[in-house]
Amino acid sequence: MSGRLLSFKNYIGGADNVQVIEKFPSEQKTFTYNYNTDISNYTFELDSQTIVVDTLTYNTNDGNPNFTTSSVVGYFANVDVSAVNVSNRNNAQGTVNITMPANLYAGNVLMPDARTNVPITIFSVAWTNTGVTPTVTESHRWAVLERYKPGDKAIGNILADTSFVSLTT
Repeated sequence: MSGRLLSFKNYIGGADNVQVIEKFPSEQKTFTYNYNTDISNYTFELDSQTIVVDTLTYNTNDGNPNFTTSSVVGYFANVDVSAVNVSNRNNAQGTVNITMPANLYAGNVLMPDARTNVPITIFSVAWTNTGVTPTVTESHRWAVLERYKPGDKAIGNILADTSFVSLTT
């Protein structure tokens, strides 16, 4: 063992703007973003896409995923995330609810295996402040480890899924 631990922040780049969570494809989650400033000049853009990594290990000390030996082997098409997932906006208080809708994972099958051919949906929240010159756009990403739940998806080989696009070198 090399003793190295590679987090998803290191894996896809970025600093503290990536959070890793696990969820079932049928789950929907809502997060309240608090900007602590007036957000009346902010616009929001939500986007998502699922990548698949070949292997995933876990840190034995804290149980967090370790991406040191992971490689992206393919992906699924983007899933349209409409503006209805931005709600309860309070411009003066600087708060807004962002909903990560269910079924962002576009695959038809899922293996009940947390270590091989793991689908990871990247859910991106970007906000643009149009009230300053030049405009400023910042973003936050969620890396969602998609987990098997009976009834959500059929059990099958993700790499053989008709929607899966393999990366070629």
